[in-house]
Amino acid sequence: MTGRLSNKNASPEAVELYRFICENYGRRIISGVQECPSPKWCESEMNFLGEQVGRLPVIRGLDFIHDDYDGVLRRSKEWHGRGGVVTVCWHTGLIGNTYPASKEELPEFEKLFEAESEEQKLLFGRWERATKVLGELRDEGIPVLWRPFHEFDGQWFWWGKGGAEVFIRLWRMMYDKFTSEYGLNNLIWVLGYSGAVKPGWYPGDGYCDVIGSDNYDGTTNSASWPRLRAVTESKPYALHEIGALPPIGDYEREGAVWSWFMNWHTQYLIRENSLDRLREYYYSPTVITLEEYVEMKKR
Repeated sequence: MTGRLSNKNASPEAVELYRFICENYGRRIISGVQECPSPKWCESEMNFLGEQVGRLPVIRGLDFIHDDYDGVLRRSKEWHGRGGVVTVCWHTGLIGNTYPASKEELPEFEKLFEAESEEQKLLFGRWERATKVLGELRDEGIPVLWRPFHEFDGQWFWWGKGGAEVFIRLWRMMYDKFTSEYGLNNLIWVLGYSGAVKPGWYPGDGYCDVIGSDNYDGTTNSASWPRLRAVTESKPYALHEIGALPPIGDYEREGAVWSWFMNWHTQYLIRENSLDRLREYYYSPTVITLEEYVEMKKR
């Protein structure tokens, strides 16, 4: 594994974060939690862990859903200011910026690639709003683990419903536009498969930096590793969504020490995991927490 980002113009902050990810990959797991997307409850997960467990995750997951661009920007800055790492995903349609829209809207896919078509104008309009936030984070030296079009091979979101070839074109179009046109050199591109990790959906080593899979069955998701290896062996693997956490020792025992895990929000974190299990993770030498990460960066 080279530890080099796909974007040759990557910012120093992105390069340093990726170096850290690659250096620890296979040895230790970086902790992460997705926040609740409701602005009213977005601090619930961090407050719960801080109060009940006594430690916090390194990675905070955010979502541009519900047009909460200003909130995502503010919380990203705050989390970075505390020493943490930001990852952003996006449940959106072309028209509605909601979870139902991400699943129910169905564009004419070929027109997404047709210059000046209404579909492309809607798509680029959505992207432009997000790039303003990502660009402000870039300007403040904040790297972002950018995970767009997640679970694409599951084909339940609109971006997967056109099939593998359309998805690859869509991913590459976003990558090229975000890097070349908008200069978003602070992005580390995370290609987030579903648990299935279907073959034929990979946009190529030059278009992503981390690949991963999700899992909600209470295991380490080690079953995905052979399928991820069949995709590429040159990228670190991330467990980018998980519900119930398995015993921490299972990762090493099953040969699946992910670069990071990210508990999904609300009930997936709080109801599906006992306090004992969460404390097992956040006090394990296998897991890097926010408190340790801040100290590691000082060395």
